[in-house]
Amino acid sequence: MAVPGHPSLFISAGIAALVAWRLVSRVRRMVGRQRLSTVRPWLTVCMVPVVLVGLLIVALAHPWVALALVAGVAIGVALGLYGLRLTTFESTPEGLFYTPNAPLGIALSLLLIVRLGWRAVELYTSEIPVGTPPVDFARSPLTLLIVGTLAGYYIAYAAGLLRWRRQVASSPLDT
Repeated sequence: MAVPGHPSLFISAGIAALVAWRLVSRVRRMVGRQRLSTVRPWLTVCMVPVVLVGLLIVALAHPWVALALVAGVAIGVALGLYGLRLTTFESTPEGLFYTPNAPLGIALSLLLIVRLGWRAVELYTSEIPVGTPPVDFARSPLTLLIVGTLAGYYIAYAAGLLRWRRQVASSPLDT
């Protein structure tokens, strides 16, 4: 018996489920109390700039798109520094914890969710024939502005967490 449905529908549903799972985990991470990981901030500080450089290289073919990416990173860094000022830091016997500002985390998550949803609607409602590649991701100034904002935020925030860990480690223990 044949399985009903088109294979691309199953692939799209699988990708949508994966994206939804990652978005839920990201929102949880941006709004609740968390133990400071020893690895995650370092991965963010090291890997996200590499991805940004790759996007910038691709975007350089379109100066306005490259400018949108750079502007997004600047906005994101400013938001990251602001977010660090609003973060509650805790050094306990159980470990180091921090609680990001919930409204800022929710706003950034919603920004990403809305843009991904908009791009999905554009893709599925377009009149592009099947098999034709969709419009290049790196040609959308708005998308790269948002990606740059999120990347700049994550880099600045992770760097701030690493700075806080270093300060806590170098300070004498309070007794």
